[in-house]
Amino acid sequence: MSVEAKLAELGLALPVAAAPVAAYVPVVIAGGLAYVSGQVSFVDGVLVKGRLGEDVSLEQGILAAQGCGLMILAQLKAALGSLDRVERVVKLGAFVNCTTDFTDQPKVANGASELMVAVFGEAGKHARAAVGAPSLPLGVAVEVDAIVAIRTA
Repeated sequence: MSVEAKLAELGLALPVAAAPVAAYVPVVIAGGLAYVSGQVSFVDGVLVKGRLGEDVSLEQGILAAQGCGLMILAQLKAALGSLDRVERVVKLGAFVNCTTDFTDQPKVANGASELMVAVFGEAGKHARAAVGAPSLPLGVAVEVDAIVAIRTA
């Protein structure tokens, strides 16, 4: 089953790959790896802003992280032409805009992590960091970056 078919089976649609908001490129391909710049939390085309432990619930944070994961996939599709070129999700880095006493960053990050496993199966299992931050770009709740092994075209 193609990755696109798997997404459809899961009831998920890829957003349009977002243009960079600063001096970077969305994806760099080098040495058989795709390095995906941090993707911020869009859900249904709207930025999810705020802080976990303050005005964003854990459930909203998990959905925000899933939105980051979908945008990672959109960026990969734009760069690679097909998500079927993904060989393995190697690593995700999740950044959670949160209060100093919020400690569920790993649960938030699971929104992106579980998406990768649902889409790619075993190849979606990855190493990960999930860290809290006092603020994130544009005031978003979550940002996730990725390193992905790819098949040559």
